[in-house]
Amino acid sequence: MIRRDFLVRTLSAAVASLFTRNVFAQHSMHDMKGMSGMSDMDDMPGMSSSHASHAHATQASTKLAPETALPAGAPLAALRKLANESSEPGIFRATLVAQPVRRQLMPGHSTALWLYGDAAQGPIVGPLIDVKEGDTVEIRFVNHLPQPSTIHWHGLPVPPDQDGNPTNPVAPGASHVYRFTLPPGSAGTYWYHPHPHMMSAEQVFRGLAGPIVVRAADDPLAAFPERHLFFSDLKLASDGSVAPNDMMDWMNGREGQFVLVNGARRPRIDVAQDERWRLWNGCNARYLSVSLGGKTFTQVGTDGGLLDKPRDGLTVLLLAPGERAEIIVRGGAQASTAILTAAAYDRRKMTMTEGQSLPADPAKPLADVHFAPNATARAVPPALRPNTPLLAAADSADKAPHKSVVFTEAMDMTAMHRPGAMMSALPPGMQFMINGASFDPKRIALTSKRGEVEVWSIENRTDMDHPFHLHGTQFQVIGRERGGVSTPEPYLAWRDTVNVQPGETVRIATVQHDAGERMFHCHILEHEDLGMMATLKVV
Repeated sequence: MIRRDFLVRTLSAAVASLFTRNVFAQHSMHDMKGMSGMSDMDDMPGMSSSHASHAHATQASTKLAPETALPAGAPLAALRKLANESSEPGIFRATLVAQPVRRQLMPGHSTALWLYGDAAQGPIVGPLIDVKEGDTVEIRFVNHLPQPSTIHWHGLPVPPDQDGNPTNPVAPGASHVYRFTLPPGSAGTYWYHPHPHMMSAEQVFRGLAGPIVVRAADDPLAAFPERHLFFSDLKLASDGSVAPNDMMDWMNGREGQFVLVNGARRPRIDVAQDERWRLWNGCNARYLSVSLGGKTFTQVGTDGGLLDKPRDGLTVLLLAPGERAEIIVRGGAQASTAILTAAAYDRRKMTMTEGQSLPADPAKPLADVHFAPNATARAVPPALRPNTPLLAAADSADKAPHKSVVFTEAMDMTAMHRPGAMMSALPPGMQFMINGASFDPKRIALTSKRGEVEVWSIENRTDMDHPFHLHGTQFQVIGRERGGVSTPEPYLAWRDTVNVQPGETVRIATVQHDAGERMFHCHILEHEDLGMMATLKVV
């Protein structure tokens, strides 16, 4: 059953308004065992849960800060970098601490965030982990949060027991050492973030996410100056506190009113020559249709590294939540300016009006780009990296083992209005499902054989876009089908996240190389927390 049709038959506007306020208040009481995790009460351990609940419920009606409340126009900040504590060649050893940190983001207000590393100053993005193919990585994670957490190494080919799955939580006050070796061919643009079930969305929107770059020894673009742009968004109340989710945040995925680049609103970027930009969409649910005001750029990489050949002449590039890309931005023949923008994209967010979606979000400026005359133009090689298709022959897709993943949604309004339902940690009655079931950590949804190339069909039977993410490996999109029309993928690329539109089926080729349990899920993090996730067992 389509979620929107169900809602418009059962929920009047008045009831919807009341329910929104109730969900907004109840979610702020997240985890009644002293782990509220919401607003600025986090660092006040003496406050009782009842007092905190009252404060949160009051805050639920607080207005959001205006979009101009954060300062803008500062030069783009360089990302903090995680220090390598090892002096041994080929060993990257570091300590990464997750902790509550207070920062003044809005003038005159203090905001309680959860951040990685030494984040008292500098960008509120987690520190960049900069490593090389072949490195053995050993990172000690220390959890100073009031909630269990993990670190998921998004997109990296790490062993299942090192991937921060929700079944391996690190308790508050505890630590865990993650160890893995980066194989040849793994160079690319990755990121890390928490993955505890039912808490991932909150931990990310409070600030826990950071970039990873894996470098190749023979990088054909090594001569290009490199710039990092990590996109996130932040939802703040007018008092500077991190606002809790309301009902629409849970249903559509949370989008903050502030879209940040390296932790700041609308910075200035000065481009004096051709540059290589690495782009990360670290937002919970926001889609970024990135443009440079009509100026063309060249795409050279996706999630899993470089393309086989560049894609020239692009003016817009869609990044779904969790996706990354590499592009070449040219300096100008003469001085000029452009606005780096998230162009309007309609991902069909739901509304309470029958037969209608919310309108597409208007374009949002991300950064102001100033181009100086380019004195050092560089040619992009016509061949970047050999990418071999996982399925070499045209008929291989029919002969390979197949897996089917179906996204669906449903609402149980009776459960939503049951007495006491608003006291639960997450809004009851909302079901976001894979193959007809919500996530159960004890259930194996699919089984694959190690080393066997498979074709997966990801079908979206809902009325809104969902980005699909598979842990532990990269995949190649083979083609898409929508409205009875099949379209082959126009270029070969390695990915770990792909958007699936309503009514669309995306077919991918993939292979897992390590035995164990892997997750696959929607990367709208609120939907993941509400059950749109499942377990793959590799044997």
